[in-house]
Amino acid sequence: MAAVKEKRNIRKEIHNKLDDNVMQGALAKFTSEYPQARLKAYANVDSIDDLRDDLRTMKRWSVDHIDALADEFQRSVEERGGKVFRAADGEEVKKILLQICAENGVKRIVKSKSMASEEIKLNGTLEDAGLHVRETDLGEWMLSVAGQKPSHMVMPAIHLNKEQCAGFFEQELHEEVPSDISYMIHTARRVLREEFLSADMGITGANFGIAENGAIGLVTNEGNARLVTTTPRIHVVLIGYEKLIPKVKDAAKILRLLPRNGTCQRMTSYMTMVSGPTPVIYKKEDKWVEEMRKEYVILLDNGRLEAAKDPKMKQVYQCVRCASCLNVCPIWRMVGGHVYGHIYSGGIGAILTGLLGNLEAFSKFSDLCIGCRQCTTICPGEIPIPDLIDELRARYVKKYGLSMPEKTAFQHILTHRKVFHSLLRIGSVAQKPVQSGKFIRHLPLFFSGMTDGRSLPAIAAKPLRDRTEELCRHNPKNPVMTAAFFSGCNMDFVFPDTGESVVKVLQDLNIAVTYPQEQTCCGKPVLGMGDRETGKVIAKQNIEALEAIKADVIISACPTCAETLERTYKELFKDDPEWRDRAAALAGKVREFTSFAAEQYKKQGRSLPQAARGTHITYHDSCHMKRGLGVWEEPRELLKLTGADFVEMKDSDRCCGMAGAFGVKYSEISKPILHDKLENIENTHADMVAVACPACLMQIGGGLNQQNPRIKVKHVADILAECIAER
Repeated sequence: MAAVKEKRNIRKEIHNKLDDNVMQGALAKFTSEYPQARLKAYANVDSIDDLRDDLRTMKRWSVDHIDALADEFQRSVEERGGKVFRAADGEEVKKILLQICAENGVKRIVKSKSMASEEIKLNGTLEDAGLHVRETDLGEWMLSVAGQKPSHMVMPAIHLNKEQCAGFFEQELHEEVPSDISYMIHTARRVLREEFLSADMGITGANFGIAENGAIGLVTNEGNARLVTTTPRIHVVLIGYEKLIPKVKDAAKILRLLPRNGTCQRMTSYMTMVSGPTPVIYKKEDKWVEEMRKEYVILLDNGRLEAAKDPKMKQVYQCVRCASCLNVCPIWRMVGGHVYGHIYSGGIGAILTGLLGNLEAFSKFSDLCIGCRQCTTICPGEIPIPDLIDELRARYVKKYGLSMPEKTAFQHILTHRKVFHSLLRIGSVAQKPVQSGKFIRHLPLFFSGMTDGRSLPAIAAKPLRDRTEELCRHNPKNPVMTAAFFSGCNMDFVFPDTGESVVKVLQDLNIAVTYPQEQTCCGKPVLGMGDRETGKVIAKQNIEALEAIKADVIISACPTCAETLERTYKELFKDDPEWRDRAAALAGKVREFTSFAAEQYKKQGRSLPQAARGTHITYHDSCHMKRGLGVWEEPRELLKLTGADFVEMKDSDRCCGMAGAFGVKYSEISKPILHDKLENIENTHADMVAVACPACLMQIGGGLNQQNPRIKVKHVADILAECIAER
C-alpha cells in the first residue's frame, strides 16, 4: 500500500459526521438493534465461545503454515485448470490484471465482493486504461456513483438513507427514480442484468480459499457475486493470503459465525463455492460459442506475509471481515467509517491500515480506539484488537518518536513524581477562579466547549497522600492482613474523599492499610500513547515503592490501575528476566477493590448496616473493570448488602465515553456517548448511580452535575463507607 500523502483535517471530518443527521440516525438505530439480533441468530447454538475457539484454532494453524497453504492452494487451483499469480503489492496486481485484459480483449468488467480491490484502489487504474468497470453490489455501486468509500465492511452504504440512494440512481441513470426501496431494487436488476450479460470479465474477492481443492467461497445476500462468477467468460479472484484455510470442512467454522455476526442471519441468502473453470456460452464475433471459462486467481501480499511472521500481529489472520467489531464500537457509532480514511474502518481497520504498509496513516486515527474492549467480546476470531492497536502505537513511537508536548509531559514530568505532584498542587490553586464546589462548570474563551454539557472535576485542595498518615492511625490493632493502597492519580488528587472511603472499608474488614508515598501514576496514559520506554521507568518506580511496603495484598479502587499493575507490567518486562519476575510477584498481590471487599465480607461472614434502604441505585460497569479484569458481579453484590433497591440499567457495560485523555481530547465524541449513558441512567428512575472507576465517576458525575443534578453518582467505596458509619 502506498503511503497516504494527502493532508487530512480529522477534526473537521469528525464534526461533519457528528452533524450528519442521516448517518447519526442510521447508526444509532442499527447499533441499538444489533446486539439482540445477533444473539437471536445464535439461539440454536449451545456455546458461541466454542465456535469462536474452533475458528481461532483453525486460523492460527493456517497462519503458522501460510507458505505451505499458499503452495497447496496454487497447486489445487492449477490442477483444475485455473492460473494463479502472486502479487507483492497493489501495483503488481494492476499490472497482472491489465495484462490479462490485453491478452483476452477485455473491454467490460463487472465486480463483486472485493474489499482487496478497494484496498489497492483498482478501479481507477482499470478505468484509466479505457476499461468499463461496474460495481454490481448495490451499496458499492451507489458509492462509486457518489464518489464515496465504504463506511462499513459488510454494509458499505449504511450511512445513507433511501432518499440519498434515489438521488444517486437518478444521477447515474439520468431518469427519475422514486425513493421506494422495491422500485430501486427493480431498477438495479434491470440495469445490472445488462452489465452482467455484456461483461467480458468478472472480478470477485473471496471470503475464503480452500487449499485442499482450490475452491473459493463467497457469502452474499444479493446474489450478484454468483452472476459475476458465472456469466462473463473470464473470472478473476483477488484474494489475500489471510483468507486461505486448509480443508473443505474448515469452511464450516467460518460459516457458522460469519453470517450470524455480520448480518444476524443463521445463513446468508447465497453461499457460492467456485472450484475451477466451467463451460460458458457467450457471443464472440456475432456468434454464440461455448468455451471453458478462464479462471485467474491473484494472491495478494501487500504486507500480509510479513504480518504472518510477526508473533503479535499475525493474530489479524483470525479476522473473517464480519465487521461485528464496528457494530459494537462506541466511536464508530458516532463518526462512522469514513473518518478512518481507508476501506477498512474501526479498530480492526486501524490495524489493517497500519500493517498493510502505512503506519503513518494509522497514527492519524489510532487514538479513536478507546480500549473499551467491547470488540473483543464479540469478535469471531477472538482478536485482541485494543492490544494490537497498542502494539502498533508503540512501533510508531519507536520509529517516529513523540511530539514535543507529549515528550515533555511523559519523559520530564510523569517520570518525576515530585514535579508531577507539585504541578497538580499548583493547579488546585490556579483553578479557583473557575471552580464551583467540587466541579469546574464553565471555562472561558476557546476552552468553553470542554464544559458544554459536562462539568470537569476540580483538583482537591488536599490530596489523599496528605491525609493517609491520619487515616492509618485508625488501623486495627490485630489485623488479619496488611494492604498497600495504590490510589492512582485520580483518587489521590481529584477524588481523595473516595480514597478515604476505600481505607475505611478495608479497616472495617480488619485490614491494616499503608499508603506508599513513593507511588506515582500507574503509567497507563504513557503506555496508551505507545511510549513503552517511559512506561518502564514509571513501572519500575511503582514496583519499587510497593515492594518496600511488603504488604500481603495491594489494593486499587481504579480498575485501569489494577489492570496495569496486574497485567501490563508483566507484558512490559517480558524480555527483562529480573523485572519480569518482580512484576509477576507484584501482580500476584494486586486486587481490585470491589472484588476483594466482596470476597472478604463473604469470607468473614460480615454484613453491613442497611443504610441505603429505600434508595434506588443503578450501576455502571467500567470497561476495564468488566472486560479487562472480568469483574462485574461483585460490585452488585456489595450494593445489595447496603439494603438499596438495585435497578439494572440498559447497556450498563457500554462505555461512558471518558477513556482517560480521550474524553478531553475528543470531547465532541465523548459527550454524545455520555449523553446516551445518562439517558439510560435516567430511564431507571434511580436516585443514585454507582461506579467503581474514578474516570467513570469523573465523566458521569460531570454530566449529571449539569444535566440532572437530582441523580447522585458515587463510587461503591463511598456507599459502603456511609453504611459503615452507621455502625
